[in-house]
Amino acid sequence: MSGPAQWLAGHAAATPDAPCVGTPDSGWVTYGQLQREVRRVRAQLSALGVKRGDRVLLALPNVPGTVATWCAVQSLGATSVELDRAWSEGALAEVLRQVKSGLAIISGRDVRKWLGLAGPKLLLMHPTHPPATVQSLVGDRYAGWLPESPLPKGEGQGEGRSEPPFTPSGVEGRTEDPPDVAQIVFTSGTTSTPRGVLQTTRNLKASTDGIVEYLHLTSADRAMLVLPLFYVYGKSVLLSHLRVGGSIFLDERFMYPRVVMEALSAQRCTNFAGVPVTFESLRRHVDLSTLDLSSLRFVTQAGGAMQQDTITWARGAFAPALLYVMYGQTEATSRLSFLPPALALEKKGSVGRGMPGVELRVVNEQGVPVPAGSEGHLVARGDVVMPGYLDAPEETAKVLRDGWLWTGDLATWDADGYVTITGRSKHVLKLGGHRVAPAELERALTSRVGVREAVVVGAPDKLEGEVAIAFVISDDAQLDATALLRHCRTVLPAPRVPKTVVLVPDFPRNTSGKVLVGELIKRAAELTRDAVQPELKTPIQPEPVQAERSRGPVTEAS
Repeated sequence: MSGPAQWLAGHAAATPDAPCVGTPDSGWVTYGQLQREVRRVRAQLSALGVKRGDRVLLALPNVPGTVATWCAVQSLGATSVELDRAWSEGALAEVLRQVKSGLAIISGRDVRKWLGLAGPKLLLMHPTHPPATVQSLVGDRYAGWLPESPLPKGEGQGEGRSEPPFTPSGVEGRTEDPPDVAQIVFTSGTTSTPRGVLQTTRNLKASTDGIVEYLHLTSADRAMLVLPLFYVYGKSVLLSHLRVGGSIFLDERFMYPRVVMEALSAQRCTNFAGVPVTFESLRRHVDLSTLDLSSLRFVTQAGGAMQQDTITWARGAFAPALLYVMYGQTEATSRLSFLPPALALEKKGSVGRGMPGVELRVVNEQGVPVPAGSEGHLVARGDVVMPGYLDAPEETAKVLRDGWLWTGDLATWDADGYVTITGRSKHVLKLGGHRVAPAELERALTSRVGVREAVVVGAPDKLEGEVAIAFVISDDAQLDATALLRHCRTVLPAPRVPKTVVLVPDFPRNTSGKVLVGELIKRAAELTRDAVQPELKTPIQPEPVQAERSRGPVTEAS
């Protein structure tokens, strides 16, 4: 079975001069140039002893070298472990405990954080100091540095034609299946312990092929990607374009949304992907009518429920480009359903029906389909569904039953099979597109001296879709919400820090003392409803600063 490394190699052989990956800093790197990077990185990893079945940690920014490194890991038959650079040391330590990897490829800017983590040797991309200085700092964990060296735009054109065909085994002319587990992506699941989702090459291929089919992607398509590559949504955009020989412009400057939209126009991008907060930010800060978006063919939205008025705005603001509302989760590689734009009004509020190769059902507790219009559990099956969680058979058994993935979402479906999400069967937050267990945030809060008890719930938010609201009982009269939020920022990734902390004398409880979470959810919803929302279309006119090459990915609160 072919995989992403083979897709890249095939296009490099057929169209080496075609643009593949670009950034504001590096310009465009062609398929031929990127394939040479894959070969170089692959040779370096092989010299370090990386082989089929090994796990390699990747914590890198959105740059062409990250794409080459990921493909090199895949071509060796190793498994990439996708990490967010913004994770706290505590979160990384838990992942390292589970993965037991011998090698981590990281940004040079993150060295000091990793020195406090026991375990893997460190291979650095973009050292911030001379390699000798870094080596003395890292000591015997230093595995070298991985220079990102794509040829500048305009050089080396046509050189890829003379390269022999790529084979994953390293023996020319020999074919071999890619690794069983291609990558491990961590998610909080329904517990406070991060769970590693195993994704096979079959999963990646099925997901990619389904997306290519319903979006009608071709080699003429070019994506503007502001989502991080470690995030399954961002990775799916990359892989779907590599599949067809298209191109991807990686832009980490979304803190300046107009700058990114101007780049989209200048680069003649045909599509743009975002989560709800992405579109809310554009709605508030960019007047799209002042930009030339004539190259744009479609826009995609996933990563959580977006407000219906924002969906309506996006359909009008990006027209004639089409808006695809989509639904998925990490356990399904990335995508499960999409709503055809032609049915936007007829199926308003729906996340669509199963994408090609995916079957969706709404069932009762016994797994029996419920009638149209009735609420039940949303389940899915198809080659996109993971084989399970890393070393977690009990958790796996809870969500994979008789070949079906139980998504944890409640839904209804109509007579045509179109699904509308109505809630969650488990208390899981969806922050910026990622599922987060409230227990993870509660544990962070109670680790602070003076906090007796904490309950975290989700609340709808106009800008971000859903936010975390923390209710805290404290034994320290001097402890205030500001101090607790400051504490959270030191132990949690920024996207997981609660939006608001509310100090309370006690929680509402039933007669047996159990916390009435539903009452807290109602109170949290009142807090966000009463919050003052920013004015729409307030233009931002930032200086068009150049993004630093090694800046971390734009993190989505997930």
